[in-house]
Amino acid sequence: MDYIKQPMEIENKSMEIIAPYLADLNLNDEETKVYSRIIHAAGDVEYAPIIKLHSEAISAGKKAIQSGCNIYTDVEMVRTGINKRKLATFGGEVFCRVAEPEIIALANEKGITRSMAAMQSFGKDLNGAIVAVGNAPTALYEVLRMMREEEIRPALIVGIPVGFVGAADSKEALATNKLVPYVTVEGTKGGSPIAASVINAIMYIIDNNRV
Repeated sequence: MDYIKQPMEIENKSMEIIAPYLADLNLNDEETKVYSRIIHAAGDVEYAPIIKLHSEAISAGKKAIQSGCNIYTDVEMVRTGINKRKLATFGGEVFCRVAEPEIIALANEKGITRSMAAMQSFGKDLNGAIVAVGNAPTALYEVLRMMREEEIRPALIVGIPVGFVGAADSKEALATNKLVPYVTVEGTKGGSPIAASVINAIMYIIDNNRV
């Protein structure tokens, strides 16, 4: 059986297949790269019309990453999917605390989800950072609350939780916020690989050399 074996050739062919589905969206080159990465990670061209990209999202993400910002995630799967070696070349790290005993205890004490407790624990460290949520709507709601009530200001929120309970509503709340640039999708679609793909796309826009 004859099939493509080289990783970059596979990726390039994938992008060629995706391109026609973006043709009518009037995207610039950088937006096209982010959309393409999302669709590539999902294996689903139906994402094309439901991606919501704030007009300043890519520029804010690039600026933050180039300044050495850290990234804070709701679950380990998002942290795992982000190219940490690439991020380290800019001076940043990725943090996820959802499985730490201290966070589990805090969640039990307050009667909240562990991802909410983790976001609370990050506190002011979220200022100027990137928040990436791929699983827990409650984590996204908590960051939005912290923005409103505690004046926390991430540089960018990539909020793409997946599921049928709270996911669509939390993403709609993110897309209507006026405080912080965002990347999200409408409805129930999403997930950790999708959130991670956005971060990786922005890093590759800055520097396409793979690490």
